[in-house]
Amino acid sequence: MAEKKSEKQYDTIIVHSAVYKTEYTQKYINRPVWEYPNENHVFSFMPGSIIDVHVKPGEKLKEGDSLLILEAMKMHNNVQMPFDGKIVKIHVKPGQKIPKKHLMLEIKRL
Repeated sequence: MAEKKSEKQYDTIIVHSAVYKTEYTQKYINRPVWEYPNENHVFSFMPGSIIDVHVKPGEKLKEGDSLLILEAMKMHNNVQMPFDGKIVKIHVKPGQKIPKKHLMLEIKRL
């Protein structure tokens, strides 16, 4: 009986109008898929502790206004409003320890 050879699966990539056939590694196939960031979500940029929250839901703020203080690596980081908008929801409270990429606030552009 003849054994079947396993056929490799190739994918096509087009780079500057040149067509290439390639085989992706398992590591590449299992990588996390990149998603366009939601501008209405404010995430922590490093792990730390919330020292103070300066805003309340429904409050309207201008770009650059202080949202909260995040203590990380013994430094107090002032997290500021990225654009003129309104606070929709607050997901943190003072004294809370949070990891990197934790959703802290939901905001809405005005």
